[in-house]
Amino acid sequence: RLILDIFMSRARTAYVKTQVQLANYEYMLPRLSGLWTHLERQRGGTGTRGGAGEREIETDRRIIRSRIAKLKEDLKKIDRQMAVQRSNRGQLVRVALVGYTNVGKSTLMNALVGERLSIITSKAQTTRHRIMGIVNGEDFQIVYSDTPGVLKPNYKLQESMLNFSTSALMDADVLLYVTDVVETPDKHNDFVEKVGHLGVPVLLLINKIDLSNQEKLVELVEAWKELLPKAEIIPISATSKFNVDYVMKRVKELLPDSPPYFDKDQWTDKPARFFVTEIIREKILLYYDKEIPYSVEVMVEQFKEEARKIHISAIIYVERDSQKGIIIGKQGKALKKVATEARRDLERFFGKTIFLETFVKVDKDWRSSDKELRNFGYQLD
Repeated sequence: RLILDIFMSRARTAYVKTQVQLANYEYMLPRLSGLWTHLERQRGGTGTRGGAGEREIETDRRIIRSRIAKLKEDLKKIDRQMAVQRSNRGQLVRVALVGYTNVGKSTLMNALVGERLSIITSKAQTTRHRIMGIVNGEDFQIVYSDTPGVLKPNYKLQESMLNFSTSALMDADVLLYVTDVVETPDKHNDFVEKVGHLGVPVLLLINKIDLSNQEKLVELVEAWKELLPKAEIIPISATSKFNVDYVMKRVKELLPDSPPYFDKDQWTDKPARFFVTEIIREKILLYYDKEIPYSVEVMVEQFKEEARKIHISAIIYVERDSQKGIIIGKQGKALKKVATEARRDLERFFGKTIFLETFVKVDKDWRSSDKELRNFGYQLD
């Protein structure tokens, strides 16, 4: 219920912001028209439009009319979404992906959704937030929820990551427990025990079967059957998409009937800025070793979108001055590599030309600070 309230709050906020923009443009339009009339009178009302000032005013007037029309359409769209959310309050159905860190949940999430929403690296703890991916069909809407890997927390950031995973157990309508051929079934007995007590369908997905053999896979299936006897076990390979279609089929069959909660053209609950921070962080995970990637957080300071291009200014936060030097690298080459690779992925993601500026700042011990973690959007309670 709390998450539904958050979505309603976001919709209301977007509605108010759009109303303010519309009011500003509607305020400007008559004043431009008045200025136009004043200029015509100065020319004696001849009706000619040769002056540079008049041409600029006419151009501005056309732009404002166009923006007013778009904003009115945006208001209608937001209003429709709010109406759907009001009528479906409490009817949001979700499929949660949970499991130990680095078992391939994000790869599977992207394969199920058909979009690259979750960043993927070979390092553990790549996913830090709970990310929703929405799949729409003619007669269904599935809301997948990717979560951070289950781990024993050593600092407050990891506590927040574990909170995202455990909260997913509470509101899932279908649970996808993702494991792989490397993880032993008794690795996280406490979490597995919670899964076993759920009153919702559980699909236990053994991922990366292309890295194993038939004999070992049979042993794993038997071991998991003993731990989670009610779960339906499905061997998969998220990378090669083996059995992913079957998982989707079973999810559709198991989900309760419900009208769509989100608009048909919506594919995630996260704003554009979130994916900017994730793509930059992905490059840092790929190009730096040891503790550096885990001490980094990214925040977008500016996101200015135009018709064909987006101007982005992002800050990379680290915990130590020494880490700042490593991120920047000799003559700034390391940071330039991160920014270049991130910009390429962002252009593919948004389908526009990206102008990306990156800066590095020190925020001492941010991973253990309640205030800083909340500022970065982490769930602490």
